Amino acid sequence: MKIISAADAARLLQDGDTLLIGGSGGGHAVPDALLAAVGERFRGTGTPRGLTALHPVGLGDGKTRGAGHLAQDGLLKRVVSGTFVNSPGIAQLALDEKIEAYTLPQGSMSQLMREMAAGRPGLLTRIGLHSFVDPRLQGGRQSRRATEDLVELVEFRGEEYLFYRPFRVDVAFVRGSAADEDGNISMEHEAVTLEMLSIAQAARRSGGIVVAQVKRIVPRGSIHPKMVKVPGILVDALVVDPDQWQTYETEDSPAYSGHARVALEDVPRLPPGPRRIVARRGACELFEGAICNLGSGISTGIANVAAEEGVLRRVCLTNEQGNIGGAPASGNEAGAARSPDAQIDQPYQFDFYDGGGLDLAFLSFAEFDAEGNVNVSRFGGRIVGPGGFINISQGARAVVFGGTLTANGAPKAVQRVEQVTFSGRFARERSQPVLYVTERAVFRLGEFGPELIEIAPGLDLESQVIGAMGFRPRISPALRRMDAGLFAEGPMGLADRLPVRPPRAAARLAPAIA
Repeated sequence: MKIISAADAARLLQDGDTLLIGGSGGGHAVPDALLAAVGERFRGTGTPRGLTALHPVGLGDGKTRGAGHLAQDGLLKRVVSGTFVNSPGIAQLALDEKIEAYTLPQGSMSQLMREMAAGRPGLLTRIGLHSFVDPRLQGGRQSRRATEDLVELVEFRGEEYLFYRPFRVDVAFVRGSAADEDGNISMEHEAVTLEMLSIAQAARRSGGIVVAQVKRIVPRGSIHPKMVKVPGILVDALVVDPDQWQTYETEDSPAYSGHARVALEDVPRLPPGPRRIVARRGACELFEGAICNLGSGISTGIANVAAEEGVLRRVCLTNEQGNIGGAPASGNEAGAARSPDAQIDQPYQFDFYDGGGLDLAFLSFAEFDAEGNVNVSRFGGRIVGPGGFINISQGARAVVFGGTLTANGAPKAVQRVEQVTFSGRFARERSQPVLYVTERAVFRLGEFGPELIEIAPGLDLESQVIGAMGFRPRISPALRRMDAGLFAEGPMGLADRLPVRPPRAAARLAPAIA
């Protein structure tokens, strides 16, 4: 197996190449040394130019790392990713119309890697219908320069689907924890495994080059075969970075990698304020054994509340990167989880999500409108992208959107959202229960849009709720006050009143057990 420097790896890229990159968010399995070398080469030589950067998950520390290394005028022609939130430099290039910018559903991009690996025509799915990814709206475009149709609307057996087109890959960057002398890659110290195997297979299928960044080289045969995530037969070269951290903020957390377990009850308590109120009200939708996803932003507080209330072990929290159980991380380390019960590859997690495996999805909103649409992907002069939001919200059996009613005095409940990341009409057609939870009021998706069903104690309906909105919602005839316990200092007693629901298989299992 050939071991090369990061600078040598960067020189493999030629003008106009498509670079496929593994990794997630704030440094989770991100091949940062390789990306930094590409950025450094361009600053020094002006090459490579006109690259297409393709990565299912947003990459970066919110500043200059990750995909931010590539955020240089002329280096990139096109970026296709789940989100730009981790790389503001990329978002700015899109806003300045200097790149062709697309943001597509993270799960669909992850699954597309498998389709590309197998040489299949592309990905056929319902995920993204009636959102801004639908070509009848914007086709996932985030800049005017993005004119190519990457997503097509097709009809198959009388039903509508979206078809995500595959890409040809010239170079792929992946990352692992260790490589043996034959190039077999393990990921035992990573917080997530993602779709590294599919990325390497997709690049090989295209005739591309696969470069793996690892922290160390170990002797041939010393990695247990079941710990190999990317076989050496798919790897062309290795780059060793002995200073590789697990994330951008954590050098090595055994709780993230699964090498050690920590007490879930040690999750910090949320401080008083709107975030705590919204998370507590969302947590009231939990039930015994509920399988949930926690989106980024305000909804990550559900884990903190569940720990404080002593119910974290009575539900199953997951995240889209592949962690099942434990306590999902928040902030810049979202995507990891402390002491998960299982870690699976990201495409399989999204298979589960898309197939209706989630009982509840707790997601944040940037704004929602009179039709019940939700926007998290483009607002207030920012390009964020959907991340896993579209897969999660569209596939879940029920969705709880959380956020404050206003931001800096401006309404977040608007007449029409700037970009449709979740379609209220499509949810109604599928009879999907939806709540919009704020610190002042709670709404449910009704026949004609959001309907006000709860109001915080002591607030005036007209001046402090409806007056803070950009539209007038329907008001439930059974309008009630939000539980006063949500606003109290101590625990609200959720453990004593957590609803119990039988497992889905209970009806079939009971006769067999009897």
